Amino acid sequence: MPSPPTRLRAAVIGTGAIVTGSHLPALAAHAERVELVAAVDIDAARLDAFREAAAAAGLPGVRGYTDLAAMLAEARPDLVLIGTPPSLHREQTIAALQAGAWVLCEKPLTLSLAEYDEIAAAEQATGVYASVVFQHRYGSGAVHARQLIASGELGAPLVAHCQTTWHRDTAYYAVPWRGRWATEGGGPTMGHGIHQYDLLLHLLGDWTEIRAMAARLVHDVESEDVSTALVRFASGAMATVVNSVLSPDEVSRIRIDCADATVELTHLYGHRNEDWVYTPRPGLDDEERVARWRTPAEDVPSSHTVQLGAVLDAYERGERPPGSGQEARRTIEFAAALYKSAFTGAPVRAGEIKPGDPYYEAMHGNHPDWSPSR
Repeated sequence: MPSPPTRLRAAVIGTGAIVTGSHLPALAAHAERVELVAAVDIDAARLDAFREAAAAAGLPGVRGYTDLAAMLAEARPDLVLIGTPPSLHREQTIAALQAGAWVLCEKPLTLSLAEYDEIAAAEQATGVYASVVFQHRYGSGAVHARQLIASGELGAPLVAHCQTTWHRDTAYYAVPWRGRWATEGGGPTMGHGIHQYDLLLHLLGDWTEIRAMAARLVHDVESEDVSTALVRFASGAMATVVNSVLSPDEVSRIRIDCADATVELTHLYGHRNEDWVYTPRPGLDDEERVARWRTPAEDVPSSHTVQLGAVLDAYERGERPPGSGQEARRTIEFAAALYKSAFTGAPVRAGEIKPGDPYYEAMHGNHPDWSPSR
């Protein structure tokens, strides 16, 4: 790969709330490394408002487009950030890859394993990469916890809990693409809890087996509004995972009980060091060791800004970025396996869902009680 220019040329696809509220500040924070040259949106008024917001954030001169192909041909970005509804991610990611641009796309990157493998094939054909936004991995608290667990400093991981219990009302589902398999890919398993269980997988590594349940308890939607799962990891650790949009007391939480300590993260939409708590096992009397657990070298909040920095670092080194490849596929496979287990009532093992399996093509697996045509 040729040496990168002084500043990479970046473009955004979609100029709604997530791009304006999260990607734009990230681009502004890295303005010395990346130049925002273009934005695409089918809504001309929203596009104009974004360009004004970009100028106010110190990023003037952003060219506006209502056609993706025209933008890719004329602006020739090095990096494309995608913040459109999920049903558009596969098509737009592949178009950007084929234009020679790296991609950083909002979750979920795809609506199925089949779509993910199409993107992987496009990466292979073009030599550029697509990564997915899982910003919770990149806060210093998560980096520190992962290092402690991987090194064995906390002892072997044994028991874990992963909780995304949020609340969404009927007005939330009035947005046409929400709650539908074809446009959102699923319910809270795909659209909400995916951040927390991606972080759980990031901390604990490969999963091997899932047993799950799902239901529509409140909302009149195609997909679920709550799911639960029991998970076995390759290490032998066992976990529970809960994804809900029915919970008045909203919280995001991960707890991992290791042989020598419990590590717990409690937050809602983002974390910093103070949100991580380490509790030594009874009888462990080593103040210096415990102090190391509780004092990461730096305090960096989880954010799009820190993940964008990691992608830019990888670009400059010519390496596959974090949050891409098999690492990203594992999270999509986890979602597919959770749905398959929930809808069939049978345990699902890692690697089981392959081409020819209905859950490879769609998260609902054409199950008669859950498919869009029910």
